[in-house]
Amino acid sequence: MSGFDDEEEYRGAVTVVLPDEEVEVDAHLAGHFSPLTGDYRWKGRFSAHPALSAAFARGVRTVRVRTPEGHEGTGDLDEPNLWGGHPVSGTGAPPFAVPDVTIDD
Repeated sequence: MSGFDDEEEYRGAVTVVLPDEEVEVDAHLAGHFSPLTGDYRWKGRFSAHPALSAAFARGVRTVRVRTPEGHEGTGDLDEPNLWGGHPVSGTGAPPFAVPDVTIDD
């Protein structure tokens, strides 16, 4: 992941909501508002967790991500990395606080 200088960032604990359970993992997430498309795009990675990897192996690709502050977003899981963690990316509301953006008409 590059470009953190222009992005909002979150590091810490998150709850990953799977179809049949909730898993607590550490995460590093970042995102930015895209003025060209008018949406918010975020990405990051989760620390390794056996339940998360098992869900991915069963075909789970879309997960709900929630921070302790109550922010939630929906993201797509990707193949595990070398350390067993999973990259995640989403479009729309991120699972972390972002500043309000006003677009001039």
